[in-house]
Amino acid sequence: MTSRRTWWHRASLVAVSATALLAMAAPADAAPTAAAPALHGTSSAASVDYPTWQRDCQAVMDQALPYIQQRTAQPRPGEKQAIVFDIDNTTLETDFGFSYPQPANKPVLEVARWAQQHGVALFFVTARPGILYTPTQWNLTYDGYQVSGLSVRGLFDLFKDVAAYKTAQRAAIEAKGYTIIANIGNSVTDLSGGHAERTFKLPDYDGQLS
Repeated sequence: MTSRRTWWHRASLVAVSATALLAMAAPADAAPTAAAPALHGTSSAASVDYPTWQRDCQAVMDQALPYIQQRTAQPRPGEKQAIVFDIDNTTLETDFGFSYPQPANKPVLEVARWAQQHGVALFFVTARPGILYTPTQWNLTYDGYQVSGLSVRGLFDLFKDVAAYKTAQRAAIEAKGYTIIANIGNSVTDLSGGHAERTFKLPDYDGQLS
């Protein structure tokens, strides 16, 4: 595991909120990485300024979108294109106030919407435990992401290195016949290990964001 905050506290909070919500509704090798600038003078995730985080995320997505547009305009014969996303503080705003459903990270959602509208499959690979599969999938769909696949960690995966686990999930996506044209996350564990043509790193401010 990395130095980021443990998942078990957040997992229990999300699971409880998701369970309550569902109960109420029951009747019905990689190229150079584009990285965001570091935010100086912060000491904890709570001290990261939200507008600054959004600005830094937008700066990275401003690099990602033109590449994706160019790459989708030049597909190889018979190619199935895909983008792999991390979830926490990548596709969802996890560390900026707890709520369920968690709001989408807007700069990332805008890129994801463009991609899905142009035939690119969206896959999500997260270190969240398997118990959170259903509420996570529902949250992503609710926010506007078209989920072609969601990988969460099973029991034995919880004891594996996170970077190795995520690399294996990307390799499995490729084994299904997809070309991963971009891999987007906010941690080096999201992006290392290859199995993507390009990587784009969102800010985590030296591990302050999960």
